[in-house]
Amino acid sequence: MTENKNVKQFDLEKRTRSFALEVRNLIRSLPKTLSNIEDDKQVVRSSGSVGANYIEANEALSKKDFIMRIKICRKEAKETTYWLSLLYTDDDPKAQEQVDMLKNESIELMKIFGSILKKCE
Repeated sequence: MTENKNVKQFDLEKRTRSFALEVRNLIRSLPKTLSNIEDDKQVVRSSGSVGANYIEANEALSKKDFIMRIKICRKEAKETTYWLSLLYTDDDPKAQEQVDMLKNESIELMKIFGSILKKCE
């Protein structure tokens, strides 16, 4: 993330927003191939959905609603990892490094949401 890389963020609303913004920054730097254009749309949607659903979870009307939203957060983080893996980086090591960093962050978010779900059971 663009913030201090040595300090983990524990504010998940901020962290998921930063994640979605970093995905968008990456997308702007990639070559506009036909496949990237389509994959870009998917990764932008799924990365933004992680944070949007987390905000919804925090406003949940019931525990059941909260759990469902957190499951969606985890699912969208997993989907984002998939779409990131399909992006064509045009043999650009810097772009590939950014993709790898974002994939690691999406996997970490999946684990965080999985941990939240375990605590709710």
